[in-house]
Amino acid sequence: MRVGLMSDSHDRVPAIAEFIKLFQSKGIGLVLHAGDFCAPFALDPFENAQMSMQGVFGKNDADLESLRTRAARGIGMELFESPHSFDIGGKRILLVHDLADIPDRSIESHDIVVHGHLHKQEMKERGNTLIVNPGEACGWVNGTPSAAILDFDTRQVEWLSLTGKQWKF
Repeated sequence: MRVGLMSDSHDRVPAIAEFIKLFQSKGIGLVLHAGDFCAPFALDPFENAQMSMQGVFGKNDADLESLRTRAARGIGMELFESPHSFDIGGKRILLVHDLADIPDRSIESHDIVVHGHLHKQEMKERGNTLIVNPGEACGWVNGTPSAAILDFDTRQVEWLSLTGKQWKF
């Protein structure tokens, strides 16, 4: 099973919509979002594309109730407090905004951990646990919006970035 990974979209709706188009073109039907949507309208691209999404709140998500209400309008969209632990495709997944908020034993009890907050793409392993940060979907800090696709079976990550003048700062 392959899923899209996003984090730190920080209201940049055009970048969110572009990543969703990329995900759809690659046959992805579910996105895991590691927080910092910021405003409820950042969920519009998911609803417009009818893209399923599971996400957690980040440190910059101030109006949690409006985000929850907005997510409930979309088909297949769910938002949870961070951290959120669940199973998909026989894998135990931990979705968290800031990895520093999680004890090591919680990390190592999962097959895959998806996190954000650092605004940089990275992948590492801790024991048998794969830890992935898809980077910043907004591109505000590093200048280029980024995301990823994760294959649960092979544990391979495909890094995505939006290139071109319109995405640069």
